[in-house]
Amino acid sequence: MIRLSNNIDLTHLASFATPAKADRLIEWDSAEELANYLRGEGGNFLRNGEQWAILGEGCNTLFTKDFRGTIIRCVAKGMETIEGSDNLHTLLRVAAGEVWDNVVEECCRRSLWGAENLSAIPSSVGSSAVQNIGAYGTEAKDIIERVEYLDLEDFELKCIDCKECQFGYRDSIFKHALAGKAIITAVVYRLSSTPAPKLDYGTLRPEVEKCGAELTPMVIREAVIRIRSSKLPDHKVIGNAGSFFKNPILPRTFVEELRKRYPAMPIYEVAGEPDKLKIATGWMIDHLGWKGKNIGRAGVHTQQALVLVNLGGATGDEVVTLAERICREVYEVFGVEISPEVNIL
Repeated sequence: MIRLSNNIDLTHLASFATPAKADRLIEWDSAEELANYLRGEGGNFLRNGEQWAILGEGCNTLFTKDFRGTIIRCVAKGMETIEGSDNLHTLLRVAAGEVWDNVVEECCRRSLWGAENLSAIPSSVGSSAVQNIGAYGTEAKDIIERVEYLDLEDFELKCIDCKECQFGYRDSIFKHALAGKAIITAVVYRLSSTPAPKLDYGTLRPEVEKCGAELTPMVIREAVIRIRSSKLPDHKVIGNAGSFFKNPILPRTFVEELRKRYPAMPIYEVAGEPDKLKIATGWMIDHLGWKGKNIGRAGVHTQQALVLVNLGGATGDEVVTLAERICREVYEVFGVEISPEVNIL
């Protein structure tokens, strides 16, 4: 199915709920139909160099103005176990438009390990690969087997293995070499039937231990949900896009000197990069007193300083103004440049 809409209101298609419209919206649920459509006259906007963007669940996007171009949105759903699974692993192929947390819930329900720490992250499956979403010591790359996509240069359906995806911290090849050249159509995840809990990040272990139950993926999922819901706002209630800023990864020597000035600053090792450390942006913002404050109708969440919120009627520009002010103060005090995790359009 290909569904076309003109002059579409985007306010409720993005979790920040800032006012914006798009000239055109293309929604699709079949990769083959999308490929055929874009090969023909439907793809003229690509060949003419017009502005376009991909929108998933809209949980990592901030619209600052009307979008003068075409939004492409996947509404394809579905999960299936595919050949290649064995007694120890299960390969789950999921359509790009599926809600990410539905995938996590299904994995946990089937006692499959690997996705449980990524519970309650608002995202689509396609975005999970673009963004390499992560939480509590786990990233999407840890369970991605391969990614299927539509090549926008020859309109052929292709796939790329995890090792070729150039995954990094909130980063992938889809933000670089394949940016503007690919539309993700499905992701294949590799889950394990062998218990492999990761509990040593933040307060996850003590929260899990409160349950006093047998350790299962579902028990960990429920603990993660409790932690996240205690400090992160529901975007259906108050507009936000989750963590607005990335946690910077910096040279170890710089971070160690910085921590001498601020002993309470949380720092984290970076896998595979012994000369670098990751520092907590939320702690720096909180230290500067921003938690719970606002500029106009855009504010910093009262429970989590990494989260910027739409207090009601905020424009995208108001959110950006707040973000820029915070970035400037963090740099002035800590000498650290922070950048948005959110896609600003």
